[in-house]
Amino acid sequence: MASTFELLPAVDLRAGRVVRLQQGDFTRETVFGDNPVTVAEQFVDDGAAWLHVVDLDGARAGEPVQLGTIALIAESVRERAAVEAAGGLRLAAAIDAALTVGARRVVLGTAALRDPELVRNVVAAHGSDAVAVALDVRGDRAVGDAWQSGADGQSPDRLIASLSELGVRTFEVTAIDRDGLQQGPDLELLGRLTKLRIGRVIASGGIRNIEDVLAVRDLGCAGAIVGRALYEGTFDLVAALSALATP
Repeated sequence: MASTFELLPAVDLRAGRVVRLQQGDFTRETVFGDNPVTVAEQFVDDGAAWLHVVDLDGARAGEPVQLGTIALIAESVRERAAVEAAGGLRLAAAIDAALTVGARRVVLGTAALRDPELVRNVVAAHGSDAVAVALDVRGDRAVGDAWQSGADGQSPDRLIASLSELGVRTFEVTAIDRDGLQQGPDLELLGRLTKLRIGRVIASGGIRNIEDVLAVRDLGCAGAIVGRALYEGTFDLVAALSALATP
């Protein structure tokens, strides 16, 4: 299990800097670095095989804004690690562009909730391995629109079932109420979705420490995205990767 578990450091981009938001709120931003490439390279130096790179400006605008920075990150780590790109990928042209500049996988959010035909076409064009869907859950409803309050939502269980029929195999699940707060992952939600035995569930939101990573792995998750805890120094990436490699 450890050999296939993906531990993905998050590199969230806004205005060319590395930031973290609390619960997706753009007014609750903390800046952690002015050079995203340097930040990404450090994570890979520490052993990360995947990076979760989010274009926050793009998520807000509904179209990619930080493709240039994503390209620089992908080029800088391409011999050692893979990049998945998220944020503002709502049209086929934007998705194609993200993959063209070096992303190994794209993460669809709002688009996947609203446009099943787009999902079908992207999977057909690029393959299931190149596509993940973000299920951002508030009040047991998966929402889009950059997590704006009042956004319509759908059942994450039903979404996983319907999206799997379109060829999606990877689902990144965030409990919005826990994101950026280091309160621990929503094990009840993650456990319920992994028990569906449909595709691969990657945990996101609330990861604080190695124990949280091992807990979601033991639930059956295929990976975990780690953000604020890494930047605030409470999560040891090297130690976590070592723990995951231990039988």
